[in-house]
Amino acid sequence: MAVRGSAFDPVPQRRWTLWSAAFWLLGLAVAGHFLWVTAQRYVQVTPEAYGMFWDRRSWLWLHVAGGSLAMLAGASQFVAVLRRRWPALHRWLGRTYLLGILIGSTAVVGLLVTTQGWLALKLAFAATGLAWLITSLRGYRTIRCGEVDAHRRWMLRSYLVTLSPAVFRLFLLVPALMQLASPLVMVPSLLVLSWALPLLAYESGRRLRSLRTSPARARMA
Repeated sequence: MAVRGSAFDPVPQRRWTLWSAAFWLLGLAVAGHFLWVTAQRYVQVTPEAYGMFWDRRSWLWLHVAGGSLAMLAGASQFVAVLRRRWPALHRWLGRTYLLGILIGSTAVVGLLVTTQGWLALKLAFAATGLAWLITSLRGYRTIRCGEVDAHRRWMLRSYLVTLSPAVFRLFLLVPALMQLASPLVMVPSLLVLSWALPLLAYESGRRLRSLRTSPARARMA
């Protein structure tokens, strides 16, 4: 019989599985909403639709293509059945995910170089691209070293950054946020917060889970 609260208790594991499933569904919904809104907006190739990106629309298309590829391929990586039954497919989807990130990050550099002025926006783009690359490369490095648990944690962080454009669009749907300060301040701030807040929430949840399981392990020692 399993002792509730012990390391052999299946209840916490079931709860973690449910939270993982909920995260996957939420991430898929956010990504789907973003892809739909983006397709609706940029399907009309006009200066009005593209705004400040009109003169750099080629870089924008490349960025959207890479990000969309990463969003779709990355969502599949959290399906446990796929990892267990089709590990080769899981690995190829992982490579596809990294390819999408490489394409998207290259486009970020292009957008940075061709964007005139607005230093805060440049810094926000640079920070987002750097967070994207660091988390993804750490995820790749850990699996190459055989560190499966660390790989999963880093790829989850990477996917949270991947979802940042979608989260940023959701932020813009809240009118009160843009009224807090000038768009020159709010746009770069929300861009950074779109990945920093999810990462903070994840790390806080992971820390809380660790603190809750530590007493049970100590009692068994």
